[in-house]
Amino acid sequence: MYLLKLILANSLRHKLRSALTVIGLLVAILAFGLLQTVVGAWYAGVDAASASRLITRNAISLVFPMPQTYRDKIRRVDGVAAVSYANWFGGVYQEPKNFFPKFAVDHESYFALYPEYVLKPEEFAAFKRERKAAVIGRKLAQEYGFKLGDIIPIKGDIYPGQWEFVVRAIYDGKDAKVDTSQMLFHWDYINETVRRALPRRANQVGIFLVQLKNPNDAAAVSLAIDKTFKNSLAETLSETEKAFQLGFVKQTEAIVIAIRIVSFVVIFIIMAVMANTMAMTARERIAEYATLKALGFGPGFVALLIFGESLAIGALGAGLGIAATFPVAAWFAAKIGTLFPIFEVSRDTLLMQIAAGLVVASVAALLPARRATAVKIVDGLRHVG
Repeated sequence: MYLLKLILANSLRHKLRSALTVIGLLVAILAFGLLQTVVGAWYAGVDAASASRLITRNAISLVFPMPQTYRDKIRRVDGVAAVSYANWFGGVYQEPKNFFPKFAVDHESYFALYPEYVLKPEEFAAFKRERKAAVIGRKLAQEYGFKLGDIIPIKGDIYPGQWEFVVRAIYDGKDAKVDTSQMLFHWDYINETVRRALPRRANQVGIFLVQLKNPNDAAAVSLAIDKTFKNSLAETLSETEKAFQLGFVKQTEAIVIAIRIVSFVVIFIIMAVMANTMAMTARERIAEYATLKALGFGPGFVALLIFGESLAIGALGAGLGIAATFPVAAWFAAKIGTLFPIFEVSRDTLLMQIAAGLVVASVAALLPARRATAVKIVDGLRHVG
């Protein structure tokens, strides 16, 4: 007990120095947590991808469509349980900064492949009945204040013209990892309009979504699907949903790596600051440590005092930083809107923050403790700090 009292007394001896160190550590741990959360948000789509779904697209590029008739051929491939399709719609809601994903989907089959989208039966039935109806995610509804029955005007770019969609259903996520920032509507409605204005672009889809009977057969089924359309006008490339999502992340991988590096640089800087603080503290108390040795306390006791003080300051700063991460992350998520559909502090980020705090406190005390324990009693008593 007296050891803990000594550690607490030493920690509070220089209140301003200790307070500034705690504040510095708080800011560093908070920044580290937020940057790691940004990285996690970047990979959110990859982490939430289902192992039982494949994405089939044009082998040349995602921007090139495929005939809608491919669906029946894909369905006949051994190992396929169900098939649906979707088109990226693009478009602008009011102004370009209001970005959120918009997909034209097969209303009959799409939602059966995504059980993680939770819909009220009566709302889903209303959506299926109306050609111009749309399903939107809860986060999208909260971001723009959309309600059931609202009309959402979209100025088309990929599909030129002024489009209007009626909100007939709002879906929630089965868990926090589900993206609820999307807008989904009838592919038939888009296709009918395109057929009249641009007949050559009609009956074309961007991707096919394939439900597997057995997730372990993903590679074999992918090869079988691509083989089916070998040497056709629109050859295909099939991959797991996770690999498909990872392809988008890799396009910005340099940014992700830079964010990771910056997050660890922040920790390294605060480690250097805290190490300097502990070195100053230990240097001022050399005579005290020598006195303790003269009274019979061993080097280990002296080392425990230094490590204990460093860990106490580190624990307080890291604890406050971790506690601040959650409200700051929530505020940041509200500000960025649908840019990051999923922005939550993960368990892994929390554990990394705790580990960073422990490492900083331990490393900062290592050299001062070594020097203090190595000082001879006579030299220590002569020392003027």
